[in-house]
Amino acid sequence: MDKKLKTIALIPARYAATRFPGKLMCLLGEKTVIRHTYESALATELFDDVIVVTDSDIIRKEIMACGGKTMMSLKEHACGSDRIAEAAEQFPDVDIIVNVQGDEPFLERAPLKKLLAVFSDTGGESIDLASLMQRIEGAEQIDNPNVVKVVVDQNNIALLFSRSRIPYPRDPQGVVFYRHIGVYAFRRPALIDFYHTPMTPLEKAEKIECLRYLERGKKIKMVEVPCMGIGIDTPQDLIDAEAYLRQAKKAMI
Repeated sequence: MDKKLKTIALIPARYAATRFPGKLMCLLGEKTVIRHTYESALATELFDDVIVVTDSDIIRKEIMACGGKTMMSLKEHACGSDRIAEAAEQFPDVDIIVNVQGDEPFLERAPLKKLLAVFSDTGGESIDLASLMQRIEGAEQIDNPNVVKVVVDQNNIALLFSRSRIPYPRDPQGVVFYRHIGVYAFRRPALIDFYHTPMTPLEKAEKIECLRYLERGKKIKMVEVPCMGIGIDTPQDLIDAEAYLRQAKKAMI
């Protein structure tokens, strides 16, 4: 594809998270979680713009205080895709929209570059959205309902997402488990279609928004990447992220 795709990052940032309210404003080292995420996205230099989309004046002020860009949601939203889709309607000239979850503070350039390459690679014109996955091992992660798993076909096209153990290892020989990482890149029409479609049965049952795309027949390309750091879903994750950050700082000395 010769045309350069205009690409922006939108970071949905809800203050009252169900499992860990206020987590985006918790300190991680010397900065809040949401500021880490915003600055990490900006530092990749992959985007024409980076914008935090929030329902919270507290988060809006936090991002503005570091010179960042924000948009306030006009409606209540059940998921991050709905929040950024509302914002995406105001950018008709954008081709690709990357949904960077506000609780993923350790973003790096390499996996995001690999994610965006999906749309310009051979066959990329047929892909509606792309997302990241990484291999996981051990029952603690595989059976944890807070860790969303994904199974893919031989071309890494998503077949199913679940909070349950998938695939079920009746014959464990050669079984690989993948964790879905909540970073998405959408073609704008796929995101807008999602926004104007009611919640689907599997999505409602599992509370996994990307299931709506599968149930709507969208093609999701998964990109395998190494460890992405730690997403902040629970208070324990924040403790683990602090340790990860300290270790990363030591490695730089």
